Amino acid sequence: MLLTEVLLSSGRSIRLDEVRMSPTYGGMLEGYPCRRVNDWSIRNQRSAVARQYPSIPAHLVEPVREHPEDGIRGGLGPEERLPLVRCVGLFSSRPVGSGDADFSRLVVAWYQPGPELADLAAAVPGLVDLPWDELAEDCEY
Repeated sequence: MLLTEVLLSSGRSIRLDEVRMSPTYGGMLEGYPCRRVNDWSIRNQRSAVARQYPSIPAHLVEPVREHPEDGIRGGLGPEERLPLVRCVGLFSSRPVGSGDADFSRLVVAWYQPGPELADLAAAVPGLVDLPWDELAEDCEY
């Protein structure tokens, strides 16, 4: 089932075949969003991808970090916010190479403002610049 499609700046179209979402700050019982918390979230996202899809190449689209002017200025440093939803998706496209492959695939992790998948290219800065040909692997059915 096609969840959505993204047209990369290279002209390649990629299909989102599977997605997992979770709240970026879900389970945060104390403290506030700051650089330390966000760095941990990003590291955790990278390791979760490796555990969930150990045999498929993966890439993390670096999230936009916002620093609100009226944000908290506590002992952990200034407030820093990431988009509210963490995502891990399995994408596919036509083969990268010229061999006998049927398709190419790549796991991509990213952060986005909400749960909508309709326009990922607009919601996730950097996604359209994904270097698919360098990162994806060719596969056969």
